[in-house]
Amino acid sequence: MTVDGRHAALSAPGDTLTEDGKVIPGPHHQTPPCRHFPTCGGCQLQHLDDAAYADFVVDRIASTLDSQGLTATIRAPLISPPRTRRRATLHAEGKGRVALGFTEASSHTIVDIQECHILAPALFAVVAPLRKLLAQLGLKRRADVHLTLADQGPDILVTRLAAEGLKAADAIVDFCTRHGVARFAVDDGLGPETRWEPEPLTITLGGLPVPLPHASFLQATAEGEAALVAAVLDAVGNPATTADLFSGLGTFALALPGKVYAAEGARDAGGALRAAAHRVQRPVLVDHRDLYRRPLTVAELDRFAAVILDPPRAGAREQTEALAACHAPVIAYVSCNPSSFARDARILCEAGWRIDWIQPVGQFRWSTHVELAARFVR
Repeated sequence: MTVDGRHAALSAPGDTLTEDGKVIPGPHHQTPPCRHFPTCGGCQLQHLDDAAYADFVVDRIASTLDSQGLTATIRAPLISPPRTRRRATLHAEGKGRVALGFTEASSHTIVDIQECHILAPALFAVVAPLRKLLAQLGLKRRADVHLTLADQGPDILVTRLAAEGLKAADAIVDFCTRHGVARFAVDDGLGPETRWEPEPLTITLGGLPVPLPHASFLQATAEGEAALVAAVLDAVGNPATTADLFSGLGTFALALPGKVYAAEGARDAGGALRAAAHRVQRPVLVDHRDLYRRPLTVAELDRFAAVILDPPRAGAREQTEALAACHAPVIAYVSCNPSSFARDARILCEAGWRIDWIQPVGQFRWSTHVELAARFVR
């Protein structure tokens, strides 16, 4: 946005806008590395250099805090490198020639990706052969393709695909053996059906292999996960007892010292965490609990020396209201949505808490999606 109110798409800080609307690149405008930019909606900011993108991440958080009347110390952002995404959802459509890729920005049109600068190489390597497999299997409708990089290799789940019959089964097995696929599953509306998994899939968290249920939530990059875990450990210190709320597979619970109470609403994820912790006798108590319908009470929260909160994008208003009144010494709040974080942070701050610091994390490189970890103290 210029000082006179004009908007220039795909401009960077320091660019010059001529009277006829032409953008003259400045010192922070880089040549986008991918041929699909800006059509592909997987990235929105490939035209920014690293310094400008880091500033965007910080400004995104600062502006949402300001909208709630808050300020805080914001640390330098930790940005994941290119080609490190280990989790992504692509879309597939077509008969004969299948298009497979991300959708265009604000559109359902699929960009048939021929290169990708965000996906981990092991995941992008299966895209071209998977396109051929889906053509063989005969897509009858648009499908979603969930890709995850597990310890054993690529995990693929295709929704709205039946893949029935011996010919389809043989094609899937041949594809998986040729391309090192660790698991292949389809879901035609009745839940995932595994068609290939020679050994049980795991994802290593806190140094432990954790069973990986279908379509489980996983931090988008290993680098982003490490940054968030380090920030949480920095925030809580060495507590004897910690409540890990919205614990998922145990990204934080398995990295924590002392005893951990882990609350998780997804039964599969909680079961995977329970199994991993039990196998090595880690003191983690897993509670299958919907924290939106039944948040921890103030009395329950007061039992812990630290609380970790890692809610979905909607935030955790109900749980935050109880946290605001509790006497836990410290809260580590991990968020994938600065807007809902700022709303919840205001609830805490109005009750006497303060934001000690915020650590921005950019796992979704070149996108407008920003994550963070924050430390709250009385």
